[in-house]
Amino acid sequence: MTAPRAESVLVPRRRRGVELLDDPAADGALTARSLRDIALANRWFGGTSAVLAALEETWDATHPTRQTMLDVGTGAGDIPARARDRAAVRGIRLTTFGVDRTHGVARDAASAAGPTCVADGLALPFADQSVDVVTCSQVLHHFADERAALLLREMHRVAARVVIVADLRRSWTAAAGIWTASFALGFHPVSRHDGVLSVFRGYRGAELAELVERSVGVVPIVRDRPGFRLTACWPATQPATQPAARPATTP
Repeated sequence: MTAPRAESVLVPRRRRGVELLDDPAADGALTARSLRDIALANRWFGGTSAVLAALEETWDATHPTRQTMLDVGTGAGDIPARARDRAAVRGIRLTTFGVDRTHGVARDAASAAGPTCVADGLALPFADQSVDVVTCSQVLHHFADERAALLLREMHRVAARVVIVADLRRSWTAAAGIWTASFALGFHPVSRHDGVLSVFRGYRGAELAELVERSVGVVPIVRDRPGFRLTACWPATQPATQPAARPATTP
């Protein structure tokens, strides 16, 4: 009998599953509570810093002093708010926008994310190359591969300068860590369930790189970040390679 590969033992297989935030009809109060828990996890476990680190890497001596940023699946809007603060330190006036598919979430996020509209990430209501930077954080893993490819293509289409995707790096340690820490931080049981499942739906670096290249025809820079996070960053300076058919069903 062939022995299992070391990675198959040390790294969990990618899993599907249903999280609270996968359901647009989820209870509004519970969704809001879960988003607060996610924002807290972003703050303490690297979700926010992963996006900010990738964003910083796009700024150099020639960067424009006025830029725009669209955050797809913005949730509580915490990441765009922190991005504006970080940009201001670098002398950049960053105007941020959010997109979320749920009315209540979009309404509540506007105070932090900036103007936020209700829209599907697979059909963003923005013109081609109309926003300097397009980001999403912990959103991609909610989509099956075909729909994830379409999301990446939409982000690439809208971006004028760069696309940044941040997600979870799949690991037994990360799953155990979020489960344990969720008690100390007072997470709702639904947030605890969704957090662990999100880890199992996350990526390894090579998987994320392959998905981006297959979807938009650009080889991204993929980095491991603290807190079992990954970022993929690529310039939006060329058209995506192939049109993708729009699926008829929702995730």
